[in-house]
Amino acid sequence: MYDDFHASDRWTKQQLHCIYQALIVAIATRHADAIDIKFLAGGRPVWISLPHLAWVEYKRLTGKVITDPLAVQTAGHYLKSAIESGLDNGREMYMLSVEETLQHIRAVLEEFNASSDAIPKLEPLPALVASETI
Repeated sequence: MYDDFHASDRWTKQQLHCIYQALIVAIATRHADAIDIKFLAGGRPVWISLPHLAWVEYKRLTGKVITDPLAVQTAGHYLKSAIESGLDNGREMYMLSVEETLQHIRAVLEEFNASSDAIPKLEPLPALVASETI
């Protein structure tokens, strides 16, 4: 579903055909602990970087692992939402936080009607204490 899809750019209304191309563990590549997933979006390369810590947190929350196909679907879901919401500004790489990654995993799993034990129960982010804001 999100490894080969079409998305309409919010600003130009152009239809982009997005196709998954590669998954690379990015430790030595750019000294980031992430999984980089490459798509062609309308013919241009776009990398979605998912942090390794998302795998740890997903395992903690569900007892399950993020498989390669789930990682690809998650990255594709993010890319489609970025294009359609206007967030995509032509950058070649987008780096997600752990929380963003888990939110997109949750959306993908809910869309695919996955069992409830596979869907992470996301805890609200702690509110900033006034002394922490500068």
